[in-house]
Amino acid sequence: MASATGIPQRIPDADTGAAETEPLLGRAGDAAQKQGAPLISNLWLGTGWIAQAGALLLLAVVWAGVFLNPLLPLVSPHPLLQSLGVFTITQAILILQPTRTAEGKLVGARAHAALNLVSFLLLASGIAVIETNKGTDRAAHFHSPHAYLGVVTGALLLLQYLFGFLIWAVPAVLGGDAAARSLWRYHRWSGYAVYLLLLATVATATRTPYSENVLGIKLWSVLVASALVVVGVFPRISVTKLGLRRSQ
Repeated sequence: MASATGIPQRIPDADTGAAETEPLLGRAGDAAQKQGAPLISNLWLGTGWIAQAGALLLLAVVWAGVFLNPLLPLVSPHPLLQSLGVFTITQAILILQPTRTAEGKLVGARAHAALNLVSFLLLASGIAVIETNKGTDRAAHFHSPHAYLGVVTGALLLLQYLFGFLIWAVPAVLGGDAAARSLWRYHRWSGYAVYLLLLATVATATRTPYSENVLGIKLWSVLVASALVVVGVFPRISVTKLGLRRSQ
């Protein structure tokens, strides 16, 4: 049964509608928010704790690299803000993934939007810092794969933010509630794709002169942390929310 907004009012039990709570990996219900469970528990539900371990490890690697070396006012804030932005995006994904009931989806969507707003402000601030540095030093804006990938990822993230906001807040722009609801699956598909691109952008940062000559962050450490995040986030993806159906 669905409300006027298209959000299910009741989630079937595993034996009557397993597909409704079936993740990409695991059994039905493994990554589904239980009735009455606090929203915050979504952050570590199922394989979520693995994603949290990876996200914290990535944050620790970057912040240790920055604070264990001389701080540069127009450079050091960039990796600090960007890594915190990635961490916040991870929380935004994890908080919403397991929601199933109408109430859970509503509260989860609000938390997801709030966290994404915070991540946008963090990432935008980090970009502003490094662009100010390049302008002050008259340095080249594009001198590494990280710079090119950063621009592409930043642009796609901005589009993803706007896409999600339009679907959620002003569906009339997209043709009304029904038309907007039909676009949710594409927002999810593109969101997971951009998230992978974001992790790749972090990995390429280890090959910049600043990282190699000052921070000393190793590529393998970022790859290990990113792998943990992927292993924690992607198995929890809902088959139904992606518009997929498995044969029964």
